[in-house]
Amino acid sequence: MAKVRVVLNTEGVRDLLRSKEMMDVCQEYANNALGKLGDGYEVTTHTGTNRVNAQVAAVTYAAKKENLSDNTIIKAVFGS
Repeated sequence: MAKVRVVLNTEGVRDLLRSKEMMDVCQEYANNALGKLGDGYEVTTHTGTNRVNAQVAAVTYAAKKENLSDNTIIKAVFGS
């Protein structure tokens, strides 16, 4: 069997990770998690140095307290 060598186009991968399409995918995952949470949470997205990022955060005191005691954001993101 012949060895297969894969060489990534690093500039292409960088462009993909920072693209609008990837931001849409990340935002979709974050919004799905947000739908499982109650009031007091929000989604933010931004393009960082290497890739796009989506964040689900607790913004009210009640949501922060709930997340601290029950890990609600982790459970919403990973489906527990």
